[in-house]
Amino acid sequence: MRERFGDNGRLPAYTLNQDAVRHAKRLIDARQYVLRSRWQDVQPRAREQNAFLKTHSWDEYADWHLGLTEGAAEETKARYAFVYGDFRRLHRMGLIACHYRAAEWRHKEIELAAHELLQYLDRRPAHDAAAGGPATPKRRRRPRPARAGR
Repeated sequence: MRERFGDNGRLPAYTLNQDAVRHAKRLIDARQYVLRSRWQDVQPRAREQNAFLKTHSWDEYADWHLGLTEGAAEETKARYAFVYGDFRRLHRMGLIACHYRAAEWRHKEIELAAHELLQYLDRRPAHDAAAGGPATPKRRRRPRPARAGR
C-alpha cells in the first residue's frame, strides 16, 4: 500500500471509484436515497458488510464505496473506503461524512466527488417525499395574531 506523509503522519492513498460515483447517481435518479438520517446509526458495520457480501459480489460491494485503497488486495474490505449508503439506499449524511473525512485527510479526489454528488442530490425537487422529506427543512409557520373585534 502506497502511503503519503504529511501533517497527520502516514495516510493510505485512495483513488476515486468511478463505478461508485455512477452507482450513486443511479440511486439518486431512482430516488433511492435518504435525506435525513443519523449516519452513526445507519452506517454499515462489519456485521452488515459481511451479510451483504454473503449475497452479493465484491463488485456490488465496491459500488457503495467512493474510495479504492491503493495497494490493498482485491476482494478484501481493506480495498474499499468512504461508504456512502446502507447497501440499499444512498444517505445524504453518508455523502457528507465522506466529504468531511476526505477533506480532513486531504483526499481531494474523493472530497470533490462527494461534493459533486451532494450537489447532484440537492438539485432534486424539494418536494421529493419518496426520499424521506424535503431537501431543505420546512420553515415553521408562525400563528397569526388574533384580530381585534372578531
